[in-house]
Amino acid sequence: MIEAMDLNKIFRTALKNGGDYAELFEEHSVSTQIQREMKRFQRLNHGLDSGVGLRLVHEGKTLYAYSNDIQESQLLKMAQHLSEAVSHGKTLGDLQFPGQGATMKSLVQIDPSTVPLETKAKQIEGADSLAWGMGSAIQQVSTSYRDQIRHIRIANSLGELCDERQVYVVFVVMVVASDGTLMQTGYEPLGGTDGFEILGEGRAEETAQAAAERALRMLKAPIAPSGLMPVVVAAEAGGTMVHEAVGHGLEADLAREGLSVYQDKLGQKVATELITVLDDPTVPGKRGSFRYDDEGTPAKKNILIDRGVLKNYMYNRNYAMRDGVASTANGRRESYRCRPIVRMTNTMIAPGQSDPAEILRSVDHGLYVTRMGGGQVNTVNGDFVFEVSDAYMIKNGKLDYPVRGATLTGNGPQVLQSIDMVGNDLGFGLGTCGKEGQGVPVADAQPTLRIPGITVGGQG
Repeated sequence: MIEAMDLNKIFRTALKNGGDYAELFEEHSVSTQIQREMKRFQRLNHGLDSGVGLRLVHEGKTLYAYSNDIQESQLLKMAQHLSEAVSHGKTLGDLQFPGQGATMKSLVQIDPSTVPLETKAKQIEGADSLAWGMGSAIQQVSTSYRDQIRHIRIANSLGELCDERQVYVVFVVMVVASDGTLMQTGYEPLGGTDGFEILGEGRAEETAQAAAERALRMLKAPIAPSGLMPVVVAAEAGGTMVHEAVGHGLEADLAREGLSVYQDKLGQKVATELITVLDDPTVPGKRGSFRYDDEGTPAKKNILIDRGVLKNYMYNRNYAMRDGVASTANGRRESYRCRPIVRMTNTMIAPGQSDPAEILRSVDHGLYVTRMGGGQVNTVNGDFVFEVSDAYMIKNGKLDYPVRGATLTGNGPQVLQSIDMVGNDLGFGLGTCGKEGQGVPVADAQPTLRIPGITVGGQG
C-alpha cells in the first residue's frame, strides 16, 4: 500500500528535474460478471486487478506511467523515468500526509462480495424467466449482472492522501420481440453505488418486465410522424439530453481547447432562467457518486448553469491549474492504467415549479418521450441528433398512442433557451460514459421538460 512507502522520496524523484505536481494512484478491483442469453448462462467472469499509476504534470502537460507491480522500488523507477522527460531542477521539501476527510458516506447495505454466486445467478434466472413469459412474440432475452468493488488510495505532492472503497452494481435486461416481419428491442438498466440490495424487493423482475413491455409495445406501435412540433421529455426518460447536448460542452478541457459551444461564455446567459444544471457526485447511491474523484479531490456539488447563466465548467486538477481555479472533483479515470481526465459524474437539470401533469395538459398535439436512445452531438456547435426508444403522441393534453422510430434533431443551446416549462419531479438514468478511450460510471437526470418546438424525425 502506498501509504506505507516513502512518499517523499518518490515525489522528490519524480519532480527533481521539474514539474508542477505529482500524484500516485493505487487501485485494487474485484469484479463479477454473469450473463444469461437464450435461457442459458453464457458467461461467468470473476476477476481481480491491482496496480498503481504515477502522474507528473509539467507546464500543463501530463506524463504518465503505470505498473501492476506495487513496490516502492518499482515506483522509484517510474518516478525516475518521468523525471527524465523534463529538464530544469525543482526542490520539493518534506511533506506530511495526514489524510483527508469527506462528508458523503457509503449507504451499502448488502456488500456484493458477501453474496454467494448462486444467489446472484438465481436473481438473474428469475428475471430472465419472467421476460420470456411475457408472450410468444419474445424472441430473445439477455440479462446481465456485474458488480465491482474498487479500493483506491491516492497521494500527491501537495501532501494530500485519501482512501476510498467504492461499490458498483449494475443489472441490465434487453428483450427482442418480433411478429415475423418486424423486430423491436426493449432495454432497461438498474444500478448505482448501492449494494446487492438494489435487486431486492422484486426490482430485478420489475426491470425485466419493463424491458419486455417496451419491446412488445414498440412492436405494435406505428412510426412516429415527422416535423416541427412540441415535445415533452418525461423525467423517467433520464437526462441523456443534458449529458450529451450540454454536459460534455461544459467539461473544461473541451471548453478550453476550442471544442465547445460554451467556450468563453462564463457569466453569459446560455439558457432560459428556468434552467439550472448541476453536476453532483455527492447524491447518495447514484452510479456517478463517490467521496473522492480519481485525483483525490473531495466530492462536491457544482452549479454549472444557474437560472440560465453559465457559472462554471467542470475541472480536473490539470485544467484547474491552467486556469488558476480549484478542481471541481471531475478528474476521473477508468483504472490505474489511465491518466485522469475531465469527466461528468451525476449531471442533471434541477427540478422546477410546474406539475408534470400540467405540462402534459398544456400540449394539444406533440410527442411525449419516456425513453431516450443513443445519439450524436457536435460539441463545437451544439448540434445533436437523438434516437427515441419509447414515446407517445399527445392529443388534447393526454397520451394518445405509442409510436416508434422517432428522432430529435436540434441544437443544445437553442433548446436550453426555448424550454418554457420545467417539472417539479426528477428522474435518473445511468450508464458508462466514453471519452478518449476510457469508460467511467455516470448518472444523468432531469425533470419533465416542455420544448415548444423541435424537429421530430419519423414518417411523412
